[in-house]
Amino acid sequence: MAVVPAVLVALSGCGASGPTGPGTVAPTSAAAVVSSPVVPPSLRPTAAPFGAGCTALPPSGTGSLSALAGERLSTAAAHEPELRSLLAAVMAAHLADSLDSQGAITVLAPANSAFAAIPEPTLSGLLGDTARLTRVLTHHVIEGRLTPEQLIGRHTTLANDSVTITASGEQFGISAGQTMLRSRPASVVCGNIRTANATVYIIDQVLAPRG
Repeated sequence: MAVVPAVLVALSGCGASGPTGPGTVAPTSAAAVVSSPVVPPSLRPTAAPFGAGCTALPPSGTGSLSALAGERLSTAAAHEPELRSLLAAVMAAHLADSLDSQGAITVLAPANSAFAAIPEPTLSGLLGDTARLTRVLTHHVIEGRLTPEQLIGRHTTLANDSVTITASGEQFGISAGQTMLRSRPASVVCGNIRTANATVYIIDQVLAPRG
């Protein structure tokens, strides 16, 4: 599958096959959840979107949960103000079509503030380096739709490395050492948002691939 730019959500899809090349993500095995601690009933598979950031979503019409559920990832990102920077990164990497072609993925989608926190020279360099941008973005994508309960643990990303997510109640986090700034842990600000082909968890930092 083609790699999705950082902005929208470093996303990738499952079940794609074919030759790989610039802007293309090779298929990977299903995400492996290493740990499955007890999760509150509110976060079980039937859980609705959660997190303080979800209050910013309009109750109806464009950008609402019901509208996003019927849209492919890039369209949903275009209609979600908090993901405009991510979408811009995806477009810069020419990955929108490839991302939308995927059938079932989970995206750890950095919010606008996550990109804004990166020093301008660093961000400009990232956006101008297609290969690196592709790797960063695909690092935010996990094959398959993960419920909040399944999200906890260690997962293989489409960048062929891993990300580990922990939780305490409804607070989901990713350690500071896994973020680009490495200054504080990343948190899910609005999670379990469904689009036509992805489950999205909006996070407050950009993650960094290892190596």
